[in-house]
Amino acid sequence: MLNFTGSLRVFLGIEPIDLRKSFSGLLAVVMHRLEEDPLQGALFVFSNRSRSRLKMLYWDGTGLWVLVKRLEKGTFAWPSPIDAGAVKLCLSPEALSLLTSGVDMRGARFRAWFER
Repeated sequence: MLNFTGSLRVFLGIEPIDLRKSFSGLLAVVMHRLEEDPLQGALFVFSNRSRSRLKMLYWDGTGLWVLVKRLEKGTFAWPSPIDAGAVKLCLSPEALSLLTSGVDMRGARFRAWFER
């Protein structure tokens, strides 16, 4: 199980990408499509068209990580952007944990007692 800290910045690419991309291909997507600096310590999350696979890119200060998750059945509940032209969403680490655990975040909200 992955554990993400509260200070981690997480960017989710809204449009599906070709998940055959690895380090260099994902770096190019982050820089050109998402217009972010991949070497600033944020986690970037991408999905395939069917939403059955995730690929994440993360710079830890010494090198790049590429993480992959494939669902054996079902799909990820991919959030929709508020702005129609948006190419990325900023998620909290808690929301990313919910997404990767299979929780549909549409209509979900944190309870008053939940501390971030």
